[in-house]
Amino acid sequence: MTESASSARDTEAVSRFVESFAAQLVEAGLPRMPARVFVALLSSDEGSMTSAELGEQLRISPAAVSGAVRYLAQQHMVSREREPGSRRERYRVHGNQWYEALTNREAVIKRWEGALREGVTSLGADTPAGRRMAETLAFFEFVEAEIVAMMERWRVHREKTFGRE
Repeated sequence: MTESASSARDTEAVSRFVESFAAQLVEAGLPRMPARVFVALLSSDEGSMTSAELGEQLRISPAAVSGAVRYLAQQHMVSREREPGSRRERYRVHGNQWYEALTNREAVIKRWEGALREGVTSLGADTPAGRRMAETLAFFEFVEAEIVAMMERWRVHREKTFGRE
């Protein structure tokens, strides 16, 4: 979108969209402020904003922006970039943020699998609790394999649909 097209946007409609989609992300488990910051970045043409821009658009404090960005960076949903020749940071959401966030969950699933294996051993595979742990472990092993296969299919589909980045 060009600069003139961007400035012609209905800022109230954009604000309603940001709050609406953020509310849906909150319902899915994302904390409120990170959800708002994420959707603001996602809906910006550049895919990046400074702390001041985020604060102005969302009417939130610099501390709220900082906390939200810290959370989003830990979840691999945004990255920080230093503006050349400036001390200001820009926060960027990438086109593959969903891929990165889901791939990051793979590491969590691996850790859960290790803990569940230990649980099966500790509880005994032949006990009711041990069998529940084994079934839970099998579920996460299944999910992990599906995520890996799905991500490969996504890479192929994305390249075919949007080209290489």
